[in-house]
Amino acid sequence: MNNSTSALAEPAADDSLTRPFEGVSPYDAYVHASVLNSLQHPLTEAPDEMGFLVTTQVMELWFTLIVHEWRTARVALAKDDLHAATDALVRSRRALTALNGAWAPISALTPAQFNGFRAAFGQASGFQSAMYRHMEFLLGDKSTGMLRAHRGDPAVHEALGETYRETSLYDEVLAFLDRQGLPVPRSVLERDVTAPYASDPGVVEVWRRIYGGPQHHPHLALGELLTDIAELVTRWRFEHVLVVRRAMGSKPGSAGSAGLAWLEKRAARPVFPELWEVRGDV
Repeated sequence: MNNSTSALAEPAADDSLTRPFEGVSPYDAYVHASVLNSLQHPLTEAPDEMGFLVTTQVMELWFTLIVHEWRTARVALAKDDLHAATDALVRSRRALTALNGAWAPISALTPAQFNGFRAAFGQASGFQSAMYRHMEFLLGDKSTGMLRAHRGDPAVHEALGETYRETSLYDEVLAFLDRQGLPVPRSVLERDVTAPYASDPGVVEVWRRIYGGPQHHPHLALGELLTDIAELVTRWRFEHVLVVRRAMGSKPGSAGSAGLAWLEKRAARPVFPELWEVRGDV
């Protein structure tokens, strides 16, 4: 077979891959990559600012996905659909793992590198992230002060207010366990869900029963999945502490907070506290 015949035998599909698109490509119409790639606007010539900006934006996308999965799990638990809730929680665990890995591009910034662009973003601070606040509210870490901080943007404030007023993911877990016949205290089930969740001895006893029972029971698997999530959230918080400690030490935060000290205090707050307390009782 000569070369010309061989060329004619090439699959026509190859040509279709390089054929010009009519308008926006199907990929961009679905992913909106051109929009995403137009959102990076460094304010300085510092070589590390682009990495800082992209890392922060990527984290916001992971926050969005995690909030979506926790809301999905919360709705499923309210319907006693443990399988659907578990699937959503597993997906959120994968997203949390990716979120934690997103620190890598900026994890080794020196003070001089960070100072090269820090002044440019003025009073902007990570604690102003509304989507991260949705995450914390869904975990039961409610705060009127953090909600009030977003009053300047009515749409954001209202959306965050809805999450603030709704049951948390953990509230729905405990309500589900109660409907499964476990003795969750009425005071916990009927508590003010806008208040920050605090450990309850009766809930510790519920988890003690679960962890002292069959080791492959679905309720224990749920407890371990929630513990995975709590651990990953805690690791993200402590990684944040380390990044800040390395880049700026104990300087005040850009938005007027105590900076490192404030982050350390937040990082020490337990997620799903009874799941950690019960481990010493089994």
